[in-house]
Order: sequence, then C-alpha cells, then structure tokens
Amino acid sequence: MTNTRKAPIELGKAEFQAIGHQLVDAIANFLDAIEEQPVTTGEAPKQLQALLPPALLPENGASATEVLAKATNLVLNHSLLNGHPKFLGYITSSAAPLGALADLLAAAVNANVGAQILSPIATEIEKQTIRWLAEFIGVSPTYGGILVSGGNMANFTAFVAARTAKAPGNTKEDGLGNASSQLIVYCSKMTHTWVEKAAVLFGLGSKAIRWIPTDAAYKMDHQILEQTIQDDLQKGHTPIMVIGTAGDVSTGVVDDLQALAAICKTYTLWFHIDGAYGAPAAVLPELKTLFAGMEEADSIALDPHKWLYSPLEAGCTLVKNENYLRDTFSSHPVYYNFDSTEEDAVHNYYEYGLQNSRGFRALKVWVALQHVGRSGYVEMIRQDIELANYLFSLAEKHPELQAITHNLSIVTLQYVPKSITRDSENNKLYINDLNKELLNRLQVGGEAFLSNAVVNDRYCLRGCVVNFRTSKKDIEEIIEIIVREGRELHKSFRNSLNMSA
Repeated sequence: MTNTRKAPIELGKAEFQAIGHQLVDAIANFLDAIEEQPVTTGEAPKQLQALLPPALLPENGASATEVLAKATNLVLNHSLLNGHPKFLGYITSSAAPLGALADLLAAAVNANVGAQILSPIATEIEKQTIRWLAEFIGVSPTYGGILVSGGNMANFTAFVAARTAKAPGNTKEDGLGNASSQLIVYCSKMTHTWVEKAAVLFGLGSKAIRWIPTDAAYKMDHQILEQTIQDDLQKGHTPIMVIGTAGDVSTGVVDDLQALAAICKTYTLWFHIDGAYGAPAAVLPELKTLFAGMEEADSIALDPHKWLYSPLEAGCTLVKNENYLRDTFSSHPVYYNFDSTEEDAVHNYYEYGLQNSRGFRALKVWVALQHVGRSGYVEMIRQDIELANYLFSLAEKHPELQAITHNLSIVTLQYVPKSITRDSENNKLYINDLNKELLNRLQVGGEAFLSNAVVNDRYCLRGCVVNFRTSKKDIEEIIEIIVREGRELHKSFRNSLNMSA
C-alpha cells in the first residue's frame, strides 16, 4: 500500500530546491554588501508592525515561495545588522557564514540532543566540540561540559552544580530548607547581572551575594575577598563559591585568576570563571600570563557566539569534573528508555544540564573550528584587540574625546566638548547626560552602533570589537561619527539650556 498522505507543510524536492537556492542567493548578496547597508534602520515598533501581515492568523495557507520571499525581505532589510563592520555594540559578534549553513543542516535533521539514542552523531560531535573548546582556551581537554543558549545559562548551569557540590547535606533531595546557615557566593562588583538572577532562582537569595570591590585596575580585590570570607565564617555562614571574571562585560578586565584559585583552595570553595566573553582570548600566546589560573577552575562559562563568531545561540559550560553536572541534573523517569549498560556506555545530555529537549547547537561551532583552525582564530582575535587599541589611541589623541579604559577588545570613552571643563561636578553630570543622549542617537542613526558602560560614575560610550569585518577605516570613521554627532548634540543642548559655552 503506497503512502498517499500529502501534508500541507510538506515541500516537494523541486520546490524546496528552488526556494532554497533563492534564499541562499539572497543571503549571499546580503553578506557581500553588508557594509553598504545601515547598521540599523532605526524604525519604531509601530513602523515595523505596519510591515507585518494582518493581525489575525490566516485561515488558509499561502505559497511557500511567497511566504519565504516576504520573510527574507523583512529580515534582511529591517534588522539590526550585528555583522556590519561598524557594529561594536554589546558582545554580539559577526556570525560565521559557515555557521549559518550548519544551522540549516542541523535543522533539516532536527536532532534532539537530549539523549544519545535520539541524536547518535550529534552527541558525539558535541562531545568533541566540548573537548576542543577546553583545549582552545588552555585547560585540560578532560573537562566535560554542555552547550547551552548563552552566557546566562552557561553560568546558571555551573552555579547549580557548585551549589550541589558545596552545600551541606543533600540539596537535591532535601533542598535548602534544612540548611543551618546561609550559603554565600563571592564576586566582583563588575560581575554580570546573571549572578543575581542565579542567587534568586536557585534558592540562595540576593543577600547571599558578596559584591567585592575592585582595585585601581578594576580587578576583584582579592585581599578584601579573603577578609570577607573570614568574616562570613566567623558569623557562621557557609561560603561555597567564588566567581572570577575573564573579561568583564563593561571594561573587558580579567581578574587575577591565580590569586582567586589559591583562595578557593585555601577555603575549599568552588572556583567558577565567567569567561563568556573573554575566555577565547586565552588562545593568544602573548596573553597566557593574563589568563594564568584558569586551568584551576572547577567550572568555566564561555560563549562561542561571542568571540568565536558562531551564530546565536551557542554558550558553553565546562566543568573539571563533569560528574558534578550529572549529580545535579540527572533523573531517570520510567518513560525514559535511555539508560546504558556498562559495556556500551552512552552520553545523555539531558543528564548534564537544565534542558531535556536540546537543539544541535554544536554543529555550527564544530564546523567553524575546523574551517578556521586555531591559527585562524588567533589571527582574528588578535586583530580585534589591535583594532580596539587603535580606537582607544584615536580617542586619546582627539581633543573632544576622553579615553577611559581599554582591556582585551573593549574600549570605553566619552565625548567631551572642547569648551567644557571636566573638573566641575555640574559639568560631569552634563557630560554624562550628553553621552547618554549621544548613545541613543548613535543607536538609531544607522551609521555606527555602540553600547554603554558606567565607569567610576562616568557614563561612557563602549565599543567591543568581536567583528571579523571591522577594519581600521571603520574605526576611523566611527571616531568621526561620534565627534560629529556629539558636536551637533552639544549645540542643541547648549541652545536649550542657554549655555554660554
């Protein structure tokens, strides 16, 4: 008996090929000319909503060719282009073109990388990708781990494992209700906000966080850290975890990881490193000393969709002893036929993280690592850092810019009109307000896109170079754009305030 079913969602081979070729051609043309497009159209939500189909869900379907053509136009012509060479905002990289094709391939098979039997080759590729990522950043390839959606989830995964490993008793069975003392985690004041989410979501509460001050170089002050740990022990609290940062989100600073590792050993604490942004820079030989101590970490978070140029989403949790992940997340309901025998051990990723159903994130990372190789990444990451240094040096030399910080590939700066002195408190507030409005203007103007940071109470423009398309010419033009827009904005501010300067 032949199968005569024809589902409305099915595409025949010829139709799939035709619209697939059209899509690939459109994407190729888009990428080839991306620098000629505005970074963003700056359209308001209402303008974008007007471009969409009628609000009601259609009763009947339309042709696949028509639907995909409309979608292609919307996405390619009305998006923020983080692959644009003048996009230096947040920590979103220009995505590897091969990674986009790998995502298409992964979606075609639609493997559920939650259990080995559901994703046989995908599981093995993810395991190899984990080993390669550990080797890439200079830690032992025996680290285990899991790919997740991004930095928050990578850090969350490690946080829960640390809680399971270091909290007294059996938190997996008994929870935290029977804990006789407050569990405490320690991090720099520069640490990303994920840690506050984690403390709230996983039962410790935000008061369990000790925000340790930084030194003059914006690194966690490890002397204050150790004193704070001792104070908490005297109060009867239970310290469990220290979080170091390898490339903080605002300034790119790398903590003194060796000093933090030594403190963790002294007090038997879990040592976690948030390297979501900066950890890949450890591949550079000249930065080996900067990242010394990372190999001592119990867990590390890093995001291939940041400085390894993978398409979103791709985060990663590495754990020195992956048994802690399994101890934390594994469960064996009767409706799972996923168990293995001693003779044929299998790796079921649902036992290593928060998700059961998981997409095949590893493929785009795995193909890019092979396509580019270690030497290719060394070249690109080094160039990004050199371009950031160039941005900083141009800001230093410009009479209307104040260069604030430069670490790894992150630069912070302020636009300061020549007629404004920086000493007065009122002028500092004015400069902050001016730069805040300048950033808003830049982010919708379409010429260049930066983000912000607050450094020592100064509201700064922040540029992060994780973009393989950015060149020195782009950096020079970004400086010109900042100064031109800053002058115009200061003029309008001055007129509205009736300032004489």
